[in-house]
Amino acid sequence: MPGLLRGVARTAVVAGTATAVSNRVSRRQAGRWAQQDVVAEPAPPPPPPPQAPAAPAPAGMDQKLAQLQQLAQLRDQGVLTEEEFSAQKQRLLAT
Repeated sequence: MPGLLRGVARTAVVAGTATAVSNRVSRRQAGRWAQQDVVAEPAPPPPPPPQAPAAPAPAGMDQKLAQLQQLAQLRDQGVLTEEEFSAQKQRLLAT
């Protein structure tokens, strides 16, 4: 029985020592990391987001007339219905 108690006591001492060493190492590492955070230069700010592309220049009257003529040809060929033609014409004239 004394041999068993001696073995348990030795295991407890080894485990306690290992825990103490592990805790000390963890504290030292945390302290070093904290010092590095203070000494390190701040990170550069992120680059600004890209700007949205500029809106296209408003179409001239000649371009609008050409597009209207193309839409009318498509309507006459039966590619566009009268409702589709009217909707596209309104969209084109609104710009």
